[in-house]
Amino acid sequence: MQEIIIVAAAATLGNLLIGWDSSTIAGGMGYIKREFKLDPTVEGMIVSTSFFTGTIVTIFSGKVSDMIGRRPMLIGSSIMFFLSGLAMLWAPNVAFIVFSRLLDGIGIALAVTITPVYISEIAPPEIRGLLNTLPQFSCSLGMFLAYIWMFSMSLLESPSWRAMLGVVSIPSVAYFFLVVFFLPESPPWLVSKSRISEARKVLQRIRGQEDVSGELALLAEGMNPGGESTIIEEYIITPAGSTEQISNMESAKDYIKLYGPNQGVSMIAHPISSVHGGGSILALSRQGSVAGQATAGLKDPIVNLFGSMHESDHHHHHHDLAAQRIDQGSFGTHHDNLQAPLLSRQSSSVVDRSRFYKRSSSIKGSNGNLAAQGETATKATNIGGGWQLAYKAVDGKKEGGFQRLYLHADPSIGAGSQHGSFVGNSGTDLQLALERGESFQAAALVSQSVLALNKDNTIKPEAVANKGSGWGALLEPGVKRALIVGIGLQALQQAAGINGFLYYAPQILEEAGVGALLSSFGITETSASLLVNVIITFSMLPCIALSMKLMDIAGRRALLLNTIPILIVSLSVLVLRDSFPMSSIVNAAVTATCVIVYESIFCMGFGVIPNIICAEIFPTSVRGICISICALTFWISTLIVTSSFPFLLHQIGLTGVFSLFVCGCIIAWVFVYTKVPETKGMPLEVIIEFFAIGAKPGADPATMAS
Repeated sequence: MQEIIIVAAAATLGNLLIGWDSSTIAGGMGYIKREFKLDPTVEGMIVSTSFFTGTIVTIFSGKVSDMIGRRPMLIGSSIMFFLSGLAMLWAPNVAFIVFSRLLDGIGIALAVTITPVYISEIAPPEIRGLLNTLPQFSCSLGMFLAYIWMFSMSLLESPSWRAMLGVVSIPSVAYFFLVVFFLPESPPWLVSKSRISEARKVLQRIRGQEDVSGELALLAEGMNPGGESTIIEEYIITPAGSTEQISNMESAKDYIKLYGPNQGVSMIAHPISSVHGGGSILALSRQGSVAGQATAGLKDPIVNLFGSMHESDHHHHHHDLAAQRIDQGSFGTHHDNLQAPLLSRQSSSVVDRSRFYKRSSSIKGSNGNLAAQGETATKATNIGGGWQLAYKAVDGKKEGGFQRLYLHADPSIGAGSQHGSFVGNSGTDLQLALERGESFQAAALVSQSVLALNKDNTIKPEAVANKGSGWGALLEPGVKRALIVGIGLQALQQAAGINGFLYYAPQILEEAGVGALLSSFGITETSASLLVNVIITFSMLPCIALSMKLMDIAGRRALLLNTIPILIVSLSVLVLRDSFPMSSIVNAAVTATCVIVYESIFCMGFGVIPNIICAEIFPTSVRGICISICALTFWISTLIVTSSFPFLLHQIGLTGVFSLFVCGCIIAWVFVYTKVPETKGMPLEVIIEFFAIGAKPGADPATMAS
């Protein structure tokens, strides 16, 4: 994992420069104003230039990155930051300052739009959330370092704003060299351009292993989401034994051979049931909690679909299940009261299952070498997050082409061999079962594969047809549903009031007398407000670090649902503080605490999660365009909030504006609860498949659960 963490951290240097830039312009503006005797219009123009260029660049950046790659965009970003810093260092007049901000806006837009996509595409599912929280951490670190720099400069006799703002050129040179000489191109993008051998080399480097055929095949399959044609099947699976056993099974009609990527038969599957069109896919439970059933109806089918997946993982994690012991060839009873089998089961299938377990236990007995074979199979088929990729011939005939299967162990049933039941979360269960040569029950998303079989009975992702990369692909039901989630999150992030806060926090704190309190320690008002910002940005860092830790454990959705209420409380305290008599010192302390709590908690959840989710839910072929649409929503929403803030402040006062932000937070919470699914620990290709299935009518497990 070390290599991938270093690559992701290097990619976020651009975000550090964004944080540095936003803080230095906020702090340096006062000095520029004094030197050039600016009126408010010109001042507004200097601050907003980067904003407007950023918005325009965002429109094109996604589509261009789909065409020329992610890496060139990051190189472009580093060059823009470098030139912007040089222009600012020299700046003889206002026009030059505006030009510098224009270049700066291009650098910001490229880094903001492309970094999350790049990290999502290179990260393994298990730590994708953690790595995608790095840009936010870098940005806040940049702000913190910039405020320290500004504060120390402000203590000088005659501070130079040119030095304050131009220093950005130095780290941007480091950023440039890292991107050019160290960062690889994104493997999914390379596969989308049929540059398979390059993608293989990159994967071997960042995964630190020689055999990456499973992930390569997965990336190829990701170019062509199954969507409407996907069906859900349920199997009991045993790792394949010797060639002799496989040929013996040819005669048994209810066995299906599953091929691993780049290898022959790797697993034997026994079908239990099949659910066409996602009818009752991943049923929430047979006897789930009444409250759970009642609230499920309020949520989008997609939220229930993803939720049932994680719920079954969660329940499995907390129950050391009684094993269905099969070493004597008997099949234990399934506990009906356990929550969330991955698929709703038909009672008749129990008979099939017990018969199969008897057979599979005798297979195990006849081949002591099975566990070793299972181990090699699982290395190629494992695609992360407890999912495996396998292939089966259509109607058992290789000429008819292949279907791909995304397999996930059903955690509510463990087939326990001499090892007892599998314990732990299902991310490792399925892999362990394969390595030990155990049988396990699994659900499979089955759809037509884009790959073909080679003469040596192996499947290799050498030729990939990239389906639908144009604007038309945006109209597919799964992509449309994902766009609703992405656009909604970006717009509501601004409705929660963060930009009003960032721009006006110094003013709010000054009105509450925090500056006056600090200036009694003998520092100027300007230095005092910079010092407050040092404290605020410093308190963000541990919160983001905690968020990194929780992002792949608790998950994105849970973090949002638990942090938004804290934002509501801190905003409400700011709204209501005037209603209570307080001494000026208490008022200053309460205000400062609310501002710090709001900004820190915002960074933990709402500040970082919309970008993470947006980088996960779109198909590779249109990911760039979709990210551009979401980023554009962000820029436009920011523009609306920041431009209307002074007007609203004048009309309804600070208390009124904060009341609006409270409403924004409440709407955001409801939107997350009803529309935003949990994507932690799942391969991107599986997330995309889920959106495609969940967007179909009748795909809601809450209404279909039997």
